[in-house]
Amino acid sequence: MSVIAKDNKEVHRQFEGTVVSVTEDKTVHVKVGLVKLHPKYKKQYTVHKKYAVHDSKNEAVLGNVVLFEECRPYSKTKRWRLVSIVK
Repeated sequence: MSVIAKDNKEVHRQFEGTVVSVTEDKTVHVKVGLVKLHPKYKKQYTVHKKYAVHDSKNEAVLGNVVLFEECRPYSKTKRWRLVSIVK
């Protein structure tokens, strides 16, 4: 599901997270933490989710903070592409 912007470019969802696994070839697993607010008690809590991200050049290493975006399906679980390494 991509949205067409005013200048006819597709806009994809992007996330930033930490690389937690690099055991597979051309795949890294990235953990993203989102802060949510409880509706009744108004307390903030963190929810984590792991994404399988396509890394064609095998450049990301364990512990890197990376930026990745939504793309076409590369496999059964990979629907994300590595954009850049933040640090």
